[in-house]
Amino acid sequence: MCGICGIAGENWQKHQLMTMIEVQSHRGPDACGHAIEHRHQVGLGHNRLSIIDLSEGGAQPMSDHQGKLRIVYNGEIYNYLELKKELSNYPFRSQSDTEVILAAYQRWGLDCVDHFIGMFAFAIWDDHQKRLFLARDRFGVKPLYMAHHHENLYWSSEIKTLLAAGVPAAPNLTTWASYLRFGLYEHTEQSFWEGIKSIPPGGAMTWENGREKYWRWYDLSKLSAESISSQSEEAVMDRYRELLENSVRFRFRSDVPVAINLSGGLDSSILLGMVDHIFGAESDIRVFTFATGDPNYDETPWVRQMLQHTGHPHEICTLTPDEIPQLALDIQSHQDEPFGGFPTLAYSKIFKKARSMGIKVLLDGQGLDEQWAGYDYYGRLSKPLTKGVLGPVQGSADSPVRPDCLIPEFLDKAMVFEPPTVFQDPLLNAQYKDARFTKIPRALRFNDRISMMYSTELREPFLDHRLFELAFMQPSDRKIRDGVHKWLLREIGSKLLPRGVVEAPKRPVQTPQREWLRGPLAGWVDNCLLTLDKEIGGDWLNMDQVRGHWNRYQQGESDNSFYIWQWINLALWFKVLEQKPMAHQSHS
Repeated sequence: MCGICGIAGENWQKHQLMTMIEVQSHRGPDACGHAIEHRHQVGLGHNRLSIIDLSEGGAQPMSDHQGKLRIVYNGEIYNYLELKKELSNYPFRSQSDTEVILAAYQRWGLDCVDHFIGMFAFAIWDDHQKRLFLARDRFGVKPLYMAHHHENLYWSSEIKTLLAAGVPAAPNLTTWASYLRFGLYEHTEQSFWEGIKSIPPGGAMTWENGREKYWRWYDLSKLSAESISSQSEEAVMDRYRELLENSVRFRFRSDVPVAINLSGGLDSSILLGMVDHIFGAESDIRVFTFATGDPNYDETPWVRQMLQHTGHPHEICTLTPDEIPQLALDIQSHQDEPFGGFPTLAYSKIFKKARSMGIKVLLDGQGLDEQWAGYDYYGRLSKPLTKGVLGPVQGSADSPVRPDCLIPEFLDKAMVFEPPTVFQDPLLNAQYKDARFTKIPRALRFNDRISMMYSTELREPFLDHRLFELAFMQPSDRKIRDGVHKWLLREIGSKLLPRGVVEAPKRPVQTPQREWLRGPLAGWVDNCLLTLDKEIGGDWLNMDQVRGHWNRYQQGESDNSFYIWQWINLALWFKVLEQKPMAHQSHS
């Protein structure tokens, strides 16, 4: 796990590249490196977090044995040992998965990505072709941003890295308006910064003499259900268990210790159950859980039930209201864009604790709800959704957004997003929307930044594409049966878990955000609203309307706090801008 960055073009200076490397040093504090290629037209930068092959042999930028290829890479290719055997004619000089990517590119060219099982974002300079190749993994676990400035192409693992190189720091008004109007984010390639885009999940591009070509090398929408759905339930369960075990084994490939994040829900419990199946329940693999001290949001009883007959050391990482104002500002500085509220803050405590204990790698349970139809609204697809509103709030009768607070001229900049209809099955379309445009992209961005903030690597075994595709393409009645969501997964889990965990209803991972904002953090919210009044009052927001909604919220009128968090998040964004001397432009 690392940070990558680079510049391609004729109008840049070496100090820009070195600044980019320095700014994202938290992503890889173990080493850094750079290379300048092809008469100073291409610069590659790298920050290293050493996980596989801790020797100098794994250092980047890395060249192939002929010196014709050079790579900077962030992520893990979990099947690198299998690929290394397949590519045995290549004269490997290291034990790293990085060199396997070079060998695969030498063999298969741009199609090498089809052979990788893992999470990755990389840049390869091909000196023979005079071509730069950028690619991102199937689900977008690892980030990759790009921008054009002064006729140069800039790319990096984080947005702040591009800004540090001189890319103008101006807000993307369409993205901000869409977020505040519809609760939308991570659904397009556009970021919250004007002119800065992400290469989409499963996306790639080439740059040759200033000419760019983009394409999608992977998309769930291209899958066919025929061969998968015709299998019997027993065959599917056997195959899924086999792939699940293989996926977890792959993600324990590491030259440093690996730990697990356990929430107490079905998904992370299945992960722990498979870990115990592979390594034994008596293993000393460490388990981390976050808590808030509020019994209404306490997952620890479920966690203790899972750990009752195991030998896993257990760490509970507690979030308290008094630390939220500073922690939220710190995390906003690393996120660069709006993030997911108090659950993200609570989750960050795990990575901080793990790193303090010398643990660099953790696994979590992201992805099972999207592949097995776990969310409650999957069972209500006959009810039309509010047009355009695809925000993240579940189980609320109240709208998650307050568009009446937006100035009309700003409101007009918002763009409605209609997810594509690519399958005949409405459930598949809903799952595809969450996997490609909403749920998974949001969670992966939040989690990448908070893990890398503390220089730790987060691995997602349930986002192994082989596993995801098998579940995703199953018939609807194997996902939801008699009102039970993730039905077939629960049958699979029954062989791994205590019955009480398998049968437990879906519980969103929550924190007392609603209560704390009304209570001990109300003064902090007031201060955030003062920041908004100073920065964009009258340009983006009608502050009288905002304060009216805030007053009613404090009186208990709303059952969700998403719109309050939006305003807090926007204020945090401006506070970070003020702390970092970037040449940001007018907000209006």
